[in-house]
Amino acid sequence: MRLGLLSGYSGAQMGLPMDTILEAERAGFDSVWTAEAYGSDAITPLAWIGAMTKKIRLGTGIMQMPGRTPAMTAMTAMTIDALSGGRFILGIGPSGPQVVEGWHGVSYGKPLQRTREYIEIVRTILAREVPVEHHGKEFDIPYTGPGASGLGKPLKSILHGRKDMPIYTASISPKGIALAGEIADGVIPVWMNPERWDIYDAPLKEGFAKTGGKKSLDNFDVAPFVTCIMGPDVEKCRMPVKGMLALYIGGMGARSKNFYNDYAKRLGYEDVAGKIQDAFLAGKKAEAMAMVPDKLVDEVALVGNRERIADRLKAWKASPVKTMLIGTGDINTVRALAEICL
Repeated sequence: MRLGLLSGYSGAQMGLPMDTILEAERAGFDSVWTAEAYGSDAITPLAWIGAMTKKIRLGTGIMQMPGRTPAMTAMTAMTIDALSGGRFILGIGPSGPQVVEGWHGVSYGKPLQRTREYIEIVRTILAREVPVEHHGKEFDIPYTGPGASGLGKPLKSILHGRKDMPIYTASISPKGIALAGEIADGVIPVWMNPERWDIYDAPLKEGFAKTGGKKSLDNFDVAPFVTCIMGPDVEKCRMPVKGMLALYIGGMGARSKNFYNDYAKRLGYEDVAGKIQDAFLAGKKAEAMAMVPDKLVDEVALVGNRERIADRLKAWKASPVKTMLIGTGDINTVRALAEICL
C-alpha cells in the first residue's frame, strides 16, 4: 500500500502545511497532492512543495481541464517534472458544470470526449515524436475554425518531456472509470468503500479490454481520497467527514446534475442521498449533516483511535487499491499511518 498526502486547495488565505508534508516525506509517503477549485491553483503550491522536498512525488488532484488548453497543461507538467527531477504525476478532471461555466466561462460540453482528446494531445506533446496535429470534436490543433488566420502550424515542444509521465483522471461514474481504465494510468475517486470493489471492477475491465491486453490492475492505479481523523472520540472524529459528505452529496452540483449524489446512491445510500440533498438545498445544512449515516463515514474514511483505524485498514489492504490519498492536517496522524501501513 502506498500513501499519498492531500494538501488540497486554499481557503480565504493561502498557506501550506509544510511541517506535515516534510514529515510525510520523512515517514515514507509516496506522494503529495494539491488541488484547485475557484481560488488557489494546483501548480503554484506544488512547485513550492517540490522546491522544499527531495523525493516525494508531486501530484495534482486535480488540474481542471476546462481551465487550460491541453498544450498549456503539457507545458506546465513538463516544466514542474523537469525541475523536480521527474517526480510529477499529472492528475486531471472535468470539474463540474457549475464551476466550468460559472467560473471558467466555457461550455461544460462533453467531458468524456474532452478527456479522451485531452489526454491524447498531452501524450503526443510528451512523446515529442511528431508535431502536434489534432482535429477532433473538442480540440482543433492547429486551429482552423472561425477567425483563424490560417498561419497556425503543427509544432513540437521545445522542452523534451518524459514520455512515461503518469496521467490520472478523477472519475466516479461508470463511463468515466471505464475511460480511465482505457486511456489513463490511474483513477482518483473522491472517496470509496474498499469493500464495494464491484463498483469499479466491471467499468475498469471494460476499459482494459479496449487496450488489447496492454492494461490491467498490474499497471493501473486506483488512488481514492481517504479522510483520516484520529482521536479517542469516534463520534467527534466523524463530524468533519459528515460535513464534507453532506456538502458533496447535497450541494456539490445542481439538483438535476450532482455526480456525488449519484455515486452515494450506487454505494447503497439511495434513500438518504435524496434526503440529504433536499435538506442541503433548502439551506438546512446542519440537518443534512446529521443525516449522513455513521456507516457511510466508517466505510469511506478512517476515524477513531489508532486501533480502530488499524482495524479498518485491513479492508483497504485486502482490496485492489494500491494507493490511499490521505486527507489529514495532523502530523501525528501522518506518523501513525506510516507506522501502520509502511
